[in-house]
Amino acid sequence: MSDLVLTERVGAVLVATLNRPEVRNAMSPELIDELSVVLREADADPAVRAIVLTGAGTVFCSGMDLKAFAKGGGRFDGLVWFFREGVATPVIAALNGSALAGGFELALACDLVVAAEDARLGIAEVKRGLFAAGGGTTLADRVPLAVALEMGLTGELVTAADAKQFGLVNRAVPAEKVLEEALTLAGRIAENGPLGVAMTKKLMRERRWAELAEVESVFRSADAAEGARAFAERRSPVWTGK
Repeated sequence: MSDLVLTERVGAVLVATLNRPEVRNAMSPELIDELSVVLREADADPAVRAIVLTGAGTVFCSGMDLKAFAKGGGRFDGLVWFFREGVATPVIAALNGSALAGGFELALACDLVVAAEDARLGIAEVKRGLFAAGGGTTLADRVPLAVALEMGLTGELVTAADAKQFGLVNRAVPAEKVLEEALTLAGRIAENGPLGVAMTKKLMRERRWAELAEVESVFRSADAAEGARAFAERRSPVWTGK
């Protein structure tokens, strides 16, 4: 792979950085495909308990690379699977700066969002004769319908502070603290039992009760037994993911 997406391991957390700061991390087909590979590989690695997604420079992601789109070269659908299905591993978006159009939709596909206080967020596709095909049209599942429609139909942006009030952002912090805060959240997740974390994410995303087989797959696991023993012995558990 190239250096369009930089990766770094911080303990059990994988940090993936969109690395096209000269074009505000606009998503070209090449960057999209590389990020897709990074996410799939991280999700398949049992040693990775959480993923932090951020951007190089002062903007998280400005959305689709419109210059590449105008030239008609390449496909832009390499992350559709992530927008629709996601990964089992928890993903935290660390918005070091603004997240626009497809960049905002990328953040929406993550599980938690830490944003710079001065970041601006929104789906601006209608301003370019397009629409938010990467999941932005599901925004009404996350915020009141009137808010979603105003954002979607006007293409206007909201501040990170407003987004936090709407429930779209978990933390709004100074820009220089974004990655630190995201890593703190990721670390707290990584300390927990991976089977329980994955099932919690799955059921919350699907908004449903667990089936009996799903309950037994976790409650009868070696990790569940280890968690109980560690509690009784007043020590930190050692998870195996089994």
